[in-house]
Amino acid sequence: MRLVLASNNAKKLAELRVLFAALPIELVTQGSLGVAEVEEPHHTFVENALVKARHAAVACGGAAIADDSGLCVDALGGAPGVASAHYATVELPTVDREAQRALQDVANNRLLLDRLQGHADRHASFVSTLVALRHADDPQPLIAFGRWSGEILDAPRGEGGFGYDPLMFIPTLGRSVAELQADEKNRLSHRALAASDMLALMRAHWLA
Repeated sequence: MRLVLASNNAKKLAELRVLFAALPIELVTQGSLGVAEVEEPHHTFVENALVKARHAAVACGGAAIADDSGLCVDALGGAPGVASAHYATVELPTVDREAQRALQDVANNRLLLDRLQGHADRHASFVSTLVALRHADDPQPLIAFGRWSGEILDAPRGEGGFGYDPLMFIPTLGRSVAELQADEKNRLSHRALAASDMLALMRAHWLA
C-alpha cells in the first residue's frame, strides 16, 4: 500500500518511515510526486492536518497522511502552536530547502527565547496530530494524537534533531531533545506517540 505523506520535510519523512516500518506501507512524500504544499489556514493542529491530508489525497488519487505538529508553550498561551514552523519572520536566501529550514529554525528559537524573557514558567509540550485518509472523500479519517512535555531552556543544547529540539529539555531524561540519539527520540517523541496510535488504528480499520 502506498501512503503519501503531505510534507516535503526530509527529516519528518525519515522519522515517520522508521515509525511505520512495522506496516506493509510504502511511505513517499508528496514532493517526490510533484505535489506542492497547501496553505494551513486553521488555528488547530487537527484541522490543518486534515486539510493537508485531503490535498495530498486529491492530488495523488489515493491514501494520504499528514502530520501537523508544533510547540505549545504555557506562558505564551500555547504559542507558537500551529505557527511553530514559521514563528519568526525571516528573509530566506535562495538556497536549498533544508538550508532554508535550518535558518528558519535558528530564527524561531531566538524569537522564542526573546518572548520568554521574564517568565518563570518554562513548561511546554511538543504536540503531533496525524490524520490519514484512504481517499480524498473518506468520511472516516483516522486521527491520532501525541504530546511530549518538558521545559524550555535558556539557551540551545545539542546538535541533533531539528526545529525547537535544542531548546526542549526533558526532565526525566536530563537532556534536551537535540541531545538524544535518533532512535531514542523515535521511541519517545510526540510523533512516536501519535504514530503508535495511528499504527493501531490502521491495523484495526485499514489492514484487518
